Amino acid sequence: MGYLQSGTRGTPERWSLAALWCMARTLLLLAGIAAWPAHGTQSIPVEDPASLLKKIQGAARTLDYSGVFIYQQGTNMQTSRLVHMVDGTGERERLEALDGQPREFIRHNGTVQVLLPEKKLVVVEERRIDRFPGLLLGEGGQVADYYSFSRDPGSFRTAGRECSLLYVKPRDNLRFGYKLCIDSETNLLMRAQTIDLDGSVVDQIGFTSLQLSEEVDIGQLQPRWDVNGWRTVSVATEPVDFTSQGWRVAMPPGFSSLTQISRPMASGRSVKQMVITDGLAAISVFIEPFEEQRSRPYPHGAGRNGAINIYGTRIGDHWLTAIGQVPPDTLRELAERTQYVPAAGSH
Repeated sequence: MGYLQSGTRGTPERWSLAALWCMARTLLLLAGIAAWPAHGTQSIPVEDPASLLKKIQGAARTLDYSGVFIYQQGTNMQTSRLVHMVDGTGERERLEALDGQPREFIRHNGTVQVLLPEKKLVVVEERRIDRFPGLLLGEGGQVADYYSFSRDPGSFRTAGRECSLLYVKPRDNLRFGYKLCIDSETNLLMRAQTIDLDGSVVDQIGFTSLQLSEEVDIGQLQPRWDVNGWRTVSVATEPVDFTSQGWRVAMPPGFSSLTQISRPMASGRSVKQMVITDGLAAISVFIEPFEEQRSRPYPHGAGRNGAINIYGTRIGDHWLTAIGQVPPDTLRELAERTQYVPAAGSH
């Protein structure tokens, strides 16, 4: 599962009493997430996981809700405020970063406006929206072939609401597992943990407060700033076909292509991006021209940033970078087995 990250982190020299209280409350809430019971022998198999996953996804897309959630990756934490409503024109959403540089993301269906107040800039782009509390990436029809699903028979509370625990365990070593807290009344995803192959929590996300339905005010969708007079830039992307351009991306079993696009880089050259998914986990494959005199080094070999693993390698005159919330060996196999076979006469 992918979660939107934004902003920068800083440490002020002095903290107000309110800030200290908010920090303490946040740490207590996250400690509560970590205290969830481990996957035990009392769990009950889920008979129809595909139907349950569609209900969870449907709740994220069709309900009106507003709340604050915290995303923790390693020692880093980010707090965001989310408002989501549905009207006759489709989904509307406002996501505000509460830490670091001020940022807002205003979405209408698949069109997203990123508001950057320090630059008085609005960046507009078309993108797929599969972030929290959304769960499925694509249709997810084969998820049950690669994960097993079970419920905890107990009842739990989070953000003041009753929820049930869903354990999602991978059937192989190519992907991580998940522990999900599902709202008992609405099926909305309330909290989620990503579990690595050793059983350790590598990241977690969850609401600390939540309002539903009539409790949500449409005025909450309005941006904090008046953007009249701000500069607007549209991010130009174009669909591409990796296969027709000679690329044979070695997808792990169960993964399939979700999007294939080309986007411009700061240098003026373009980078190709393919997003592949098994329905829950996602991997982004970036391919760009290899530059001998590059200003910053390429991410060669394996690397890691919290729960996100990275693997980079050179393929002919190109550089491939694979990034995903999957085990490092999954990315290594993909990168090292991917081939470039250009058509005769192409460059």
